[in-house]
Amino acid sequence: MKLYKYLFSIFIIASTVSCSDDYFDVNSSTTAPTTLSLEPQFRIQGAIENTVGTAQYRGIREVLGVVQYGSQNSSAYYSESWNTYLTWGNYYLWQNAYVYALPNTADLIYLGKQYDAPNYVAVGKILRAYILGMTTDQYGAIVMDETYDSESAMNITPKFQSQKEVYERIFTYLDEAVAQLDEESPIGLNAEGGDVLFNGNKELWKKFAYSLKARYLNHLTKKSSGEFAYNPQAVIEAAEKGFSSNADNALIHYGGGEMTNDNQPFSVNGYGSTRFDYFSDFFVNLLKNSLDLETPYEDPRLSLIVPEAENGGYQGVVTGRGLQADETGDEYSIGYGGFYTSPDSPTYMMTFSEVKFIEAEAKLRSGDVGGAYADYKMAIEADMAKVGVPAEEINAYMAKIDEEIGVENFGLSEIMVQKYIANMLNPETWVDMRRMDYDSEIYPGLERPENVNLDIFPNEDDWLQAMMYEYNEEDRNYENMPNNDPAVRLTTPVWWDVVE
Repeated sequence: MKLYKYLFSIFIIASTVSCSDDYFDVNSSTTAPTTLSLEPQFRIQGAIENTVGTAQYRGIREVLGVVQYGSQNSSAYYSESWNTYLTWGNYYLWQNAYVYALPNTADLIYLGKQYDAPNYVAVGKILRAYILGMTTDQYGAIVMDETYDSESAMNITPKFQSQKEVYERIFTYLDEAVAQLDEESPIGLNAEGGDVLFNGNKELWKKFAYSLKARYLNHLTKKSSGEFAYNPQAVIEAAEKGFSSNADNALIHYGGGEMTNDNQPFSVNGYGSTRFDYFSDFFVNLLKNSLDLETPYEDPRLSLIVPEAENGGYQGVVTGRGLQADETGDEYSIGYGGFYTSPDSPTYMMTFSEVKFIEAEAKLRSGDVGGAYADYKMAIEADMAKVGVPAEEINAYMAKIDEEIGVENFGLSEIMVQKYIANMLNPETWVDMRRMDYDSEIYPGLERPENVNLDIFPNEDDWLQAMMYEYNEEDRNYENMPNNDPAVRLTTPVWWDVVE
C-alpha cells in the first residue's frame, strides 16, 4: 500500500498555509487542489487509504490505553494516564481527518460530479460519513460544512456543528450513496485498480453503507425521544442489508515490504509500533476466559492474536503500570507479531461479525432473545473463521457456549465482550465502552489504568469521555470551538452518550 502516493491535495494545502515544518498542523483548509483536472478513478485509492491509514489509525492509537488492547512499557505513559497536557493537545486524529482524509473524499465527490460519475460521488460520501462519524464520536461537536470542499477559498476559522447535526449528515450521505451506486456511471469504480476496498463491486459498497448505517443507528441506545430515539427495528433492517459473510469485510491489505507505509501500522516496522509495546493484561486475561466461567476456558483466538512471551505463556502488561524495575519484558506478550499486528496484517474498517453483533444487540433490546442469541453465535463463528481458528476448535467453543450460557443465561455482557475481541484495534470499541458506561459487569475485570491523572479523574468511576481539541485549533479558531478546558472536555459525555 503506497499510502502517500495519492495525497495530491495536501501539497497545495501545505504551500498555501505555510512552508514550515508544522504545515500539516492546519485546520480544515478549503482551497482548490491543482490536481482537480484528474479523473476520479485516479483519486479513489487515495481517499480509501487515507481514511484508513491516517484517520482510522490515529483514531485508535491514543485510545489503546483507554480501551486496553495494548500497554506501554513505561509507567504513567501519557495516553494511558490520561494526561491532557502531553497527549490531547497534540492528538492528531483532528489533523489527520481534516488535512489528509476528508480532503481526498471532497475531491472524489467533486470529480465524480465533474465527470458525471455518480458511483464515485457515492464512494466519497460513504468514506466521508465514516471519517466524520469517527471524528465526532471522539470529540463531539466538530467542523463539517466549512471543511475543504474542492472549490471554496481557505477558511481557517470554520464554525463547529453539533454531533446531532453531524449524525443527520452521516445518515443523509449513506442514503444518498446507496441511491447513487444504482446509477449508471461512464467510469467503473476500479477503472485504474484504485478501489482497493471492494475492487469495483458496487453491491459491496452498498452493503458497507448499510452496515455503517446500522453502526451509527445503534449508537443511539440512550436516546428515547425525538427524531433520534433508538429504534432497534431500524438497526436490524439496516444490518440485514449489510455485510452477509466474511467475504464482504471492509479491510485494507498491507504487503509487509520495505516501505514503512506498506506495513500494518502497529507491526514491528509500522509507523505506530512504538505505541503498542505489549498486549494489555485486561485483553489477555479476557481471552484466557472469554466466557467468564468459574473454571476458565481458553479462547482459541488467544494464540493467534497474542504472541507467546519470551519466557513462555501469555501475559499482558497492566495498562498504566508499565514494566517494573526488575522486569525485562520477557515475561510479557509483545505487542506485534499476531494476527492483527504482523507486517502484512490487514486493517479492518468493518466486518460481518460486527454487523451481527450490532444486530444481536438490537434484537436483545427489542425483546427477541432467541434471535439475538443466534446472531451472537454467528458473529463469534465469523470472527473465529476470520482469524484462522480451525473448524473443530470453533465447534468446540460454540458447544461450550451452548452448554455453559445458552439462551437462558445470555445477555448484553456476552455480546459486548465478544464484540470487543472481534473489533480489535478498531476505534469503534471506545464508542461501545462509553455506551456501556465502562461497566465491569459488562466487561468483567475492567478497571481504570493505573496512574490515571487524578487532578481530572479523582474518583474510581471517572472515565475519559471525549478528546481535547488540538491546541493549534484553539490558537487560531478559539472563537468558534467549544470549551476546551481539560476538566470540561475530557469528562463531558458526547451527545449520543447522554440519556434523553
